[in-house]
Amino acid sequence: MDDVWVGLEGQPEAAEILVAAAAQPVHAYLFCGPRGTGKRAAALAFAAALIGVDDRSRRLASTGHHTDVSVLEPEGRTLRVTEADEIIFEASRSPVEGPRKVIICDRFHTAEPEAVAGLLKTIEEPPPTAVIVLLSEEIPPGHTTVASRCVVVRFHPVPDDTLRRLLAADGVDPDALDDIVAAAAGDIGRARLLAADQGLGARRRAWAAAPGRLDGTGATVAVLVDELRSLIDEAQSPLAARQGAEADDLARIEAGAGPQNRVRREMDVRHRREQRLLRADELRFGLATLADCYRRRLTDGRHAKEAVAAVDRIRDAHAALVRNPNETLLLQALFLSLPQLPGW
Repeated sequence: MDDVWVGLEGQPEAAEILVAAAAQPVHAYLFCGPRGTGKRAAALAFAAALIGVDDRSRRLASTGHHTDVSVLEPEGRTLRVTEADEIIFEASRSPVEGPRKVIICDRFHTAEPEAVAGLLKTIEEPPPTAVIVLLSEEIPPGHTTVASRCVVVRFHPVPDDTLRRLLAADGVDPDALDDIVAAAAGDIGRARLLAADQGLGARRRAWAAAPGRLDGTGATVAVLVDELRSLIDEAQSPLAARQGAEADDLARIEAGAGPQNRVRREMDVRHRREQRLLRADELRFGLATLADCYRRRLTDGRHAKEAVAAVDRIRDAHAALVRNPNETLLLQALFLSLPQLPGW
């Protein structure tokens, strides 16, 4: 397999489809699967295979820095008409260095109806020099018409055994693998961030110990929530280091090739989104750890009714994360509602 595909890990079926597609590409593709399954890396590898004629062009394309590769994603929670118009405009422009260009649209599942309608027209009547790649976590009912005009490539959560193998190959401490794999939940990108995170074990223990500290008072809950949020703040460090390295790489490219305003803008938007998502991932990890504690009470036959109620409340808090709630208020309300179980 060509070197551009080296980073596409844990997705053998998608890799097989894309290697074949790169030889005879069509006008539009939709990569569909949960966040963290490698869709973005696959799209950049696909772009490198399509437009890379030498090592330089393939390296630039595989990092999203090639002049004929555009990576566009919503700045907010939805893909708006103005952002869809930017994708359409990029598709209409002629490539600069080669016979084709690649436009990658992230988070297509968030597209507003008007944005979907605008993209549909371009995909139905595509410019001959453009290949459009849509990245989507799902295919909502209103997006099926666009999906039907694309080659759909499915991505799946990376199996735990594959995560362990990949992390072991990276030299990760075998004693840390179970915690990392459990917290990653099939997300290879998060798994590798956690591999560089010395505080993961401490965060897991802090969440697991939380039920034993509850005493029904708001003062205790306030202290507990402040401590947990501080641990989430510290969990940003590996991501900050990775983003800093990416910014340094772009600065080196700019030193030789001049300002890369579009690439820098896209990078800044993505970095802010990654920071928000990491906090949400940490909250999900914490809530899952908390739920496991209460589930264990179900197995010993004691306080089963209280444990079931607790798990339901934790599940509700987990569901509320999609609405981007205030972290402090969410956690305080949850802990105030959880039962105090004796003998924790």
